[in-house]
Amino acid sequence: MSIDVRGLARPWPGRAALCGLLMILLGRWAAAQETASQRPPAKPASVSWDLAALSTVPRTYPAPEFTTPEVRAFFYDGPKFQGRATRVFAYYGVPKLPAGQRAPAMVLVHGGGGTAFDRWVKLWNSRGYAAISMDLCGCVPVREMPKKWKRHPNGGPPGWGGFEQIEQPAEDQWTYQAVSDILLGHSLLRSFPEVDPERTGVTGISWGGYLTSIVAGVDSRFRFAVPVYGCGFLGDNSGWVPTVFDRMAPSVRDQWLAWWDPSVYLGQAHMPMLWVNGTNDVHYPMDSWQKSYRTAHGPRTLCLRVRMPHGHGPAGENPAEIQAFADSILQQGVPLAKIIGQGRDGRQAWATFESNSPIKRAELNFTLDVGTWKERVWKTEPAGLDSVQHRVSANLPEGAKVYYFNLIDARDLAVSTEHEVLADR
Repeated sequence: MSIDVRGLARPWPGRAALCGLLMILLGRWAAAQETASQRPPAKPASVSWDLAALSTVPRTYPAPEFTTPEVRAFFYDGPKFQGRATRVFAYYGVPKLPAGQRAPAMVLVHGGGGTAFDRWVKLWNSRGYAAISMDLCGCVPVREMPKKWKRHPNGGPPGWGGFEQIEQPAEDQWTYQAVSDILLGHSLLRSFPEVDPERTGVTGISWGGYLTSIVAGVDSRFRFAVPVYGCGFLGDNSGWVPTVFDRMAPSVRDQWLAWWDPSVYLGQAHMPMLWVNGTNDVHYPMDSWQKSYRTAHGPRTLCLRVRMPHGHGPAGENPAEIQAFADSILQQGVPLAKIIGQGRDGRQAWATFESNSPIKRAELNFTLDVGTWKERVWKTEPAGLDSVQHRVSANLPEGAKVYYFNLIDARDLAVSTEHEVLADR
């Protein structure tokens, strides 16, 4: 950079001030150039997975010491972690099939404090599905402490969230590794001769629901996805805002969200999705949950239970809506009810629906509270049901701040409308 200062030699008012200003600007410019040359290269705005590599069938290694009746145990090759090979522990089971018939199949994604669960595999086997459940934290199903599983020597990074790993290369962080483990497990599942590779679905619980929300936008081979509790927009509102995100430097927080928040990937999800949650979930509140299901582009079905408990086992694994949803897509089963429209005329709220299974009752769920979602008290009242017009309606109680409808069919399966916020304060 050069500046012609010859014209400044002649005396004129303000010359000294202008010379001083030019020197300051030149100094700042030089300092900025030096800082820029020392600044590390910017990290990418998002992360991508090598789908060609992750669609390759991984090699397996028997683990007979973990095999349980009717369920196989093995390790399979995972992605490289810090330059070394990894292995992923998994359980796999298949239902009894007539000769020559292939089964639909499920990928089961555990959540925080979980591991590969043989009971979960057996549950889906009893429903007529092959199923695989893999550990996503480099562990095997041996308890070392009440909430800790034993790590094996070839495992990837520990979970959950990988918040403390954000300065590491993306490929060495937990979310990247866990999503890769799921896609490789899916590729393995599809390779088994007893499995129909064109009829697979995925469901996950809590952190597993978080991962399922990402996988739905990454692996289009799945016919459907069912996140239980888990969702995106975790930096907007979640159980980790006060405990993690508020304590991060803004640049670190923004980097984690840009790489690992499901909201980044849900826009690429075009498959049908069933979203299952509870009104008072401690980790995944209703506002972030709603933003998430609105971001995905495929058909969506909601099942929002009042005060649904949070956890593995019956709470997160057994909701009958999940099986019915899977059956309707993979086994020509009777689908869940479908919400066609919803609205409100003053205090009169309504929704219209379609259903191949008769709707036997409708509920209006509402809260008079504002503030933290997990602490709100919810109330339920019967809603008017017009089976001819396929319409439900209710007068909203005075002071209601949020409401939604649940429609319950003859099988006791619930489908929910979107919730509407009437007042935040």
